[in-house]
Amino acid sequence: MGEGPDAIQVGAWNVGESKGRKKKDSEAEESGCWIKFRFMRSCISSNARSKVDGSLSGTSSQYAESKSTNDTSRDQPVVPVVSSSTSSPAESTPSTPNVAEELKVASQLRKFSFNELKQATRNFRPESLLGEGGFGCVFKGWVNENGTAPVKPGTGLSVAVKTLNHDGLQGHKEWLAEVNYLGDLLHPNLVKLFGYCIEDDQRLLVYEFMPRGSLENHLFRRSLPLPWPTRMKIALGAAKGLAFLHEEAERPVIYRDFKTSNILLDADYNAKLSDFGLAKDGPEGDKTHVSTRVMGTYGYAAPEYVMTGHLTAKSDVFSFGVVLLEMLTGRRSMDKNRPNGEHNLVEWARPHLGERRRFYRLIDPRLEGRFSIKGSQKAIQLASQCLSRDPKARPLMSEVVETLKLLPNLKDMASSSSYFQAMQSERVGSNPNARRGTSRAQLGFLSKNGLPTRNLSIRNGPHASPFQDGYPHQSPKPHVNVRQPQK
Repeated sequence: MGEGPDAIQVGAWNVGESKGRKKKDSEAEESGCWIKFRFMRSCISSNARSKVDGSLSGTSSQYAESKSTNDTSRDQPVVPVVSSSTSSPAESTPSTPNVAEELKVASQLRKFSFNELKQATRNFRPESLLGEGGFGCVFKGWVNENGTAPVKPGTGLSVAVKTLNHDGLQGHKEWLAEVNYLGDLLHPNLVKLFGYCIEDDQRLLVYEFMPRGSLENHLFRRSLPLPWPTRMKIALGAAKGLAFLHEEAERPVIYRDFKTSNILLDADYNAKLSDFGLAKDGPEGDKTHVSTRVMGTYGYAAPEYVMTGHLTAKSDVFSFGVVLLEMLTGRRSMDKNRPNGEHNLVEWARPHLGERRRFYRLIDPRLEGRFSIKGSQKAIQLASQCLSRDPKARPLMSEVVETLKLLPNLKDMASSSSYFQAMQSERVGSNPNARRGTSRAQLGFLSKNGLPTRNLSIRNGPHASPFQDGYPHQSPKPHVNVRQPQK
């Protein structure tokens, strides 16, 4: 993170990175499906591998599909958790499964057997793999619409089956948190949990399948930019999900891991929050905060939470401000590939948040003026309020929802404004590439009916395929312990 009060450290960061490098080095010697096979095996416990290995040897790719349909941040490595001075005894104690006492399952959840989910995912074959997160691997499967029986691919109910990675850092306690929260909380902007499997040492969760994947995938891994109205629609849906958790649920819940990779999209780009492994009950009664170990994702954690371990709903509001800023700018919260001074999105953007007449400096240039002037100004102002260093100055999520409700339908597009055209001329005049006479095509932009298209012949252009040479940006590190810098 950048300098200043928002600065945080991640303990043992290099350990996770070196693990990833070693894994990549060893996998470089393999090819094709063997890499997928080995990767998939790591997602299943040793007791279950013998059941799966035999059926894998004869698998075919008849139903193979693109893994990008439901991005679950497969490339996010997990980092060892470092103890914090603010750790609570409950969170610092290793998890020991005690199902009878800990599992409080809502009656509407289905209980699947391991064999049913093995068949539903076609034996956890590589072609069913959707991605990997801190919890483990996620596979696509098909089950009976009203029961637990597996059905033929393409029929019945499409589901996403999340397996517990027994070698990962998120264990039984976070699996319980997912079941207990999502089994009890029902809202259109929360991913629906259909059921679970707890059998021997197996821990699996069965969710509704989200066909458009994660917001992270659409913002940072697609060649064409998300349209402005769609961005605002997604922001509104995600805000409604947080507002429900904070202000409408029977017991207030602090999400604690709000980020683009945890916002999933259905076929109509309706946003739904997923991954409740780090969620905590909010303060009740006279309490103002929850004292807890500092957990979250690098780049999204509120500064006061990092410094004190005091968790409040306003910690989530800060994280929402970071995500809203990512949606406005098209930049990641942390990006080491950018020039010095621009690695940390929040610190880079702060000086510009109050410049009403220069707001265009913050807007994603890939939109090329196809955004609402009034809408973008209101959204930038809202992001500034959410990112206030004073938690008490941040708005409630219900207030955020009211502000965002009007933004998706505003039609005052900047591209048709003479004011914006003048601002663009100023920007081009200060652009070294423009002064050298670099054309739009040379910069990687082509135009077709006024819309940007990808120039496949330009390997490093802004709209080049992110998969042409391997995407350079990695997803934010999930579920890691963050702490103050050492003095």
